[in-house]
Amino acid sequence: MGLSLLSGLAQAEMKLNLQEPVTELGHKVYDLHLLMTIVCAVIFVAVFGVMFWSVFVHRKSAGHKAATFHESTTVEILWTIVPVFILLGMAWPATKTILAMRDTSNSDITIKATGYQWKWGYDYLKGDGAGISFVSTLSTPQPQIRNEAEKGADYLLEVDNELVVPVGKKVRILTTANDVIHAWWVPALAVKQDAVPGFIRDTWFRAEKTGTFRGQCAELCGKDHGYMPIVVKVVTEDEYAAWTDGQLKAMAAAADDPDKMYELGEFLPRGEKVFAANCAACHQANGKGLPPAFPPLDGSKVVLGPQDDQINVLLHGRSGTAMAAFGHLSDTEIAAVITYTRNSWGNATGEVIQPSDIKMARE
Repeated sequence: MGLSLLSGLAQAEMKLNLQEPVTELGHKVYDLHLLMTIVCAVIFVAVFGVMFWSVFVHRKSAGHKAATFHESTTVEILWTIVPVFILLGMAWPATKTILAMRDTSNSDITIKATGYQWKWGYDYLKGDGAGISFVSTLSTPQPQIRNEAEKGADYLLEVDNELVVPVGKKVRILTTANDVIHAWWVPALAVKQDAVPGFIRDTWFRAEKTGTFRGQCAELCGKDHGYMPIVVKVVTEDEYAAWTDGQLKAMAAAADDPDKMYELGEFLPRGEKVFAANCAACHQANGKGLPPAFPPLDGSKVVLGPQDDQINVLLHGRSGTAMAAFGHLSDTEIAAVITYTRNSWGNATGEVIQPSDIKMARE
């Protein structure tokens, strides 16, 4: 029976406590959490124990009469000084941990994490892999989200492009946002930092072991707040070197010629892919949208109107609506998706928007 109880307690700890930390800072946070919990529990038991003991022992039915007395200076001094020392004892380790969390100096790798509605963009700025950029989007299949298929083990916590970092290296994360406030949060790494539009904030971690660690946006950021997970894959240095080499070569091979002039037939398939990855969740694959929040693009006055107006909406979003800015997409991707929407479903303008048009609009 004793073993069963211990097993039950172990399972309860796994379910109710913090995730197992995989960084030195994570262990400090975990130990601080336990210390504060124990201190609060001891105070709770002591205060309520004395209170209930006093009520029970000095009850009227036991023959006790209520005492009449004035304030005691000694007691007042004690119940002021004792809590002060308790708070100081709790503040010391908490302050040390907070200062350690803020020390982002001497990082080996610096990565900018940009929050979008609703995905994360990563730019490797310093260290091995500098120059790598990609967008990380939820990859959970739509049938699972609609309860039409059995949910996977990593339901809503899986992405198409993981953030890859090497084990044992100090990784500095710069957070910002493109639209509203997001938060980059990975519990096992003891990292949680708000991503605020127009500001750069930073945090850091150094993973002690390899593995895949999952988190989520921790700020209520709109309709799909629950659909922008964070996945960090920690690998060995050799694996990281191979990954960075492959990423840089793939980016070079896939780089678009900004001066190329596209024909309608070759641009539509590219635009369809961009639309499926970025627009279909709201405006639907058939272009009918989900009115009134997400208007249809099929027959839309914006889509069939002046191309400059549609380009402006894609680059800057639309204030007061759920339409986010997509300025993080390349000129070619924006040109392709606008061309696609203007020549799909019932729309048939025959127009081809060129990357040079987007470049001019940005400038």
